[in-house]
Amino acid sequence: MSKRKGSRAELRCIRILEAAGYICTKAGGSLGLFDIIAIGPREVRCIQVKAGKRPYLAPLEREAIELLVVPENCSKELWKMPDYCRAPSIEIL
Repeated sequence: MSKRKGSRAELRCIRILEAAGYICTKAGGSLGLFDIIAIGPREVRCIQVKAGKRPYLAPLEREAIELLVVPENCSKELWKMPDYCRAPSIEIL
């Protein structure tokens, strides 16, 4: 059930991003650092999506994302989707 919840949250995030003009790719299996890569006209957004009662990033996962070096026009983001929320809480890492 939690896997389905995560997939639904990712698809909601993709719909939000596509409505804002981004082209999105969802990582298959979500086994990498990021769940969604969103490409816009001037920037790239690498997004990790967390859903549930207490959406949080494990310390090792957070550290791996923060240590990753990306170009200036690329952002590393955590989108939190708590249960029953309408819009994600976005944290830039």
